[in-house]
Amino acid sequence: MTRIAFIGLGNMGGGMAANQAKAGHQVRAFDLSPDAIQRAVSAGCIAAASVRDAVMDAQVVLTMLPAGQHVRSVYETDILPHVAKGALLVDCSTIDVDSARAVAAMAVAAGLRAADAPVSGGTAAADAGTLAFMAGCEEADFTAVEAALAPMARVIIHAGKAGSGQAAKICNNMVLGISMLGVCEAFALAEKLGLEADRFFEIASKSSGQCWSLTSYSPIPGQVPTAPSNRGYEGGFATGMMLKDLKLAQEAAAKSGATTPMGAQAEAMYALFSGLGYGTKDFSAVLHLMRGQLNELA
Repeated sequence: MTRIAFIGLGNMGGGMAANQAKAGHQVRAFDLSPDAIQRAVSAGCIAAASVRDAVMDAQVVLTMLPAGQHVRSVYETDILPHVAKGALLVDCSTIDVDSARAVAAMAVAAGLRAADAPVSGGTAAADAGTLAFMAGCEEADFTAVEAALAPMARVIIHAGKAGSGQAAKICNNMVLGISMLGVCEAFALAEKLGLEADRFFEIASKSSGQCWSLTSYSPIPGQVPTAPSNRGYEGGFATGMMLKDLKLAQEAAAKSGATTPMGAQAEAMYALFSGLGYGTKDFSAVLHLMRGQLNELA
C-alpha cells in the first residue's frame, strides 16, 4: 500500500483519486471544495485538512489543478516545504511547458523526483481508470512514475524529459480540436447536400475521412453510444477546456517560432462558441454552430 496525497478533486481529479483508493492505496485527498472532498471520502479516500496535511508523509504526490499559476503556487508554498523526503511528485494538470519545467526544476533542487504527466481521455476515462498519460521525466524515474499512475491508466508513455508530457498533450489536443471542426463541418455540409448523417458516418468511418473524432466521438447522437452527443453534450471534454489547451498550444507556438495556422483558426472557433455561452458543453457540440442551429442546444 502506497501513501498518496491527491491535490485537486475536480471533474477529472475526483475519479482519479477514487481509482487510487480502489487499488488499495491510502489516499489523503484535498480540494478547496468541501463537496469534492466529501465525494472523495465516499470513494474511499481520507480527507486532508490542507495540502500540507496531505503531503507531509506521502510517498507519492499527485496534483490535478486548473492552470500553471496554480501548480507553481501549490508547489512553492504547500508541497515543497512540507513534503516527505524521497517522495515522487507527479503533476497531471494540463499547463504550459514553462511552468512544468519550472516546478520540476524546483523539485529537483529540493532533492525530489518529479514528472509532468497530463492526461487524455476525459471524465469517463478518469472514472473508469483508463486514461492515457504522457509523462515528462528523467528516464531513471519513469518506472516509479508508471507504477504511481497505473491505477488510473490505460496506457502510460514516456514523452521525454521535464515538460515533454505537456508538449505532447497540447500538440495532441490541437490535432483533436482541429479534426473535430473538420468532422462537424463535413456533417453540416452532408446534411445540406441531402446526405443522411448516418449514411455519411457509415461511409466516412470506412474511408479516408476516418479519424478518432468521427468513429470514437461522433458529434451526431446515436452513432457512437459512449459519445457525449448522446447526453446532450454533457459530461465530456468541455469546450472551455479545449479552448484552454488550444491557447496553450498557440502560446507555445509563439514562443518557439512554430507556424500553426490551423491551430489558430481552431482556437478562434472554440473561443466564439464558448463566448456564446457554450463553454461547459462538450467541444463536439460545435456542430450546432456549424449548422447555424444553436437554439437546439439546451
